[in-house]
Amino acid sequence: MAPIKVGDKLPAVDLFEDSPANKVNVCELTSGKKVVLFAVPGAFTPGCSKTHLPGYVQNADKMKGEGIAEIVCVSVNDPYVMGAWGNQHNTKGKVRMLADPSGSFIKALDLGTNLPPLGGFRSKRFSMVINDSTVEELNVEPDGTGLSCSLADKLKLKQ
Repeated sequence: MAPIKVGDKLPAVDLFEDSPANKVNVCELTSGKKVVLFAVPGAFTPGCSKTHLPGYVQNADKMKGEGIAEIVCVSVNDPYVMGAWGNQHNTKGKVRMLADPSGSFIKALDLGTNLPPLGGFRSKRFSMVINDSTVEELNVEPDGTGLSCSLADKLKLKQ
């Protein structure tokens, strides 16, 4: 399997918001609109909490003013952890915190990595701009976990 690339359609996978009862299908979420989706190796981890997520929260209004309908953060965690992490960073109305508990979305994208200190299978750190469920821009960190090309201020939002 090859990793997802620009021009590919997203897989129709369910993620979870706030609880296991609240399913969010990625294709339905991105259908007919422009969405920024970024993924992190783990909620509450230093790089994710100090740099990655805060950058998207701080830039949310600007991105939405440039035509982005939704900003979504995904991590291989449970929905309660993602909800608590979002609350800690005041993401409400800015960034939707979606959990991929089994890693099914990340596996379908072929953007996973093995990080034993974080519990094993996790997401590589990446960002993408999605237009009507199709990947328009994709930025995968070269080492899978660093903080360079996938930060909020590195996105090239096409009008």
